[in-house]
Amino acid sequence: MNVADAMTPRSELVVVEIPGTRDDVLEYIQDHGFSSVPVVKGTGDGEVYRGLVSRDDLIDHPDEDQLAMLMREVPTTGADVDIREAASVMVTENARRIPVVDGDALEGILTVTDVVRAIARGDVDGDAAVGDLATRDVNATHVATPLPVAEREIGLSAVPYAVVLDDDATMVGILTEVDVLEVARVVEGEEGTGDSFANQDDDWAWEGIKAVGNRYLPTRNVELPLGPTSEFMTADVVTVSGRRTAAETAREMISNDVEQIPLVSGGELVGIVRDVDLLEGL
Repeated sequence: MNVADAMTPRSELVVVEIPGTRDDVLEYIQDHGFSSVPVVKGTGDGEVYRGLVSRDDLIDHPDEDQLAMLMREVPTTGADVDIREAASVMVTENARRIPVVDGDALEGILTVTDVVRAIARGDVDGDAAVGDLATRDVNATHVATPLPVAEREIGLSAVPYAVVLDDDATMVGILTEVDVLEVARVVEGEEGTGDSFANQDDDWAWEGIKAVGNRYLPTRNVELPLGPTSEFMTADVVTVSGRRTAAETAREMISNDVEQIPLVSGGELVGIVRDVDLLEGL
């Protein structure tokens, strides 16, 4: 299977153009829910691909407004490249999406989800047992942990989730960055909002641009409810056993719209299967 068979084609992409500003990127991120934006430059003959602007670029250059200064070169692939080769680039470069180019022309974008969908359909090999692919290091938090603290734990661990454990260390749910985003409250130039929210001087107050899953919230201050994680987690957790195949697990990810699934053995949590683990299996 080639990249062209799985990618999102240029005709379905929204891009930002040079000259432009960081506000153009932020609008794209808010409106379309993606974590990075392809950058193009119009010419007399059409457009040419110039690079990508991501959340990290905005964070690293908080005072830079010009799009041309914010964008950067990233790994690319071609439409006729084998999808397994492109998946290898994504894993090696830790890139959840890579532009598909032909010379200076942007032909599309290939994402981790595109590859997972191909595995789910059986377009590429998905026979490997996920027990051999799963990550054994699991990020976890306690069911009574205040949400702002759980969010900080997620941020410090550099993963988009925390498995929620009760007093007996039994898994009772999962908290993702998407769950956090749904209850985040944006405050622009306001005073504290009372006991139900953290104020801007609290250790867990967010500054700059907050990344949440594949969506980003541009703000100077974001406040979170102080309730326990149990009030915001997903309690009905999809799990898989080590004998399940990559294709079966990929179908679970696509149908449940999740990027990671806990791995269990005999009812006990033993690992986590991330979407990128399925790519590594290729």
